[in-house]
Amino acid sequence: FWLKLRCPPTPPWSPRNESAMGQAGQQRTRQKKIANGKKTKMVKSTVEKKTPKLRKKIQPGQVLILLAGKFRGRRVVFLKQLESGVLLVTGPYALNGVPLKRVNQRYCIATSSKVDVSGADCKSITDAYFAREKSTKGVKTQEKFFATEMPKKVLPQEKKDGQKKLDDSIVKGLQNDMKSYLKSRFSLSANMYPHELKF
Repeated sequence: FWLKLRCPPTPPWSPRNESAMGQAGQQRTRQKKIANGKKTKMVKSTVEKKTPKLRKKIQPGQVLILLAGKFRGRRVVFLKQLESGVLLVTGPYALNGVPLKRVNQRYCIATSSKVDVSGADCKSITDAYFAREKSTKGVKTQEKFFATEMPKKVLPQEKKDGQKKLDDSIVKGLQNDMKSYLKSRFSLSANMYPHELKF
């Protein structure tokens, strides 16, 4: 009887299967593009940004205490709410050095004191009033690179006149005790707790 001897299978690393392995490896590494070639269009969101609601305690002429920023602790007078939702306030600048600025109502404490601002005309002041001017980049030189003093930003004369005119209309109706109140800075001392204070 003839016995059929079964030869063991050749291992994959044998030289016989090098060509097969190479072809199989190349086939596996082929990348196929499934996209149909159509360009996708970006869809703009149609959700409109709503201005946040103004707190009931904050009304035109209300004295606010700033809690953040360069003038934190200062008392300012609220004028109106701008379209972006921030508050337009003033020191006035002649009393405490706080100019016309925008403030987030989250970083303000509304006090019970109020000032008459009926004579103050701030209709022309919008968010565009505070827009930064685009600076033109000039040619970089060695003198500009090693300059120690940065050029100071000068406020336009129109804004200075508008600030003075607005402050004069507010300061006219203030009494001496209210002027001293606006000049003073708010701060906490020992044994003073903000949740127990009545503003």
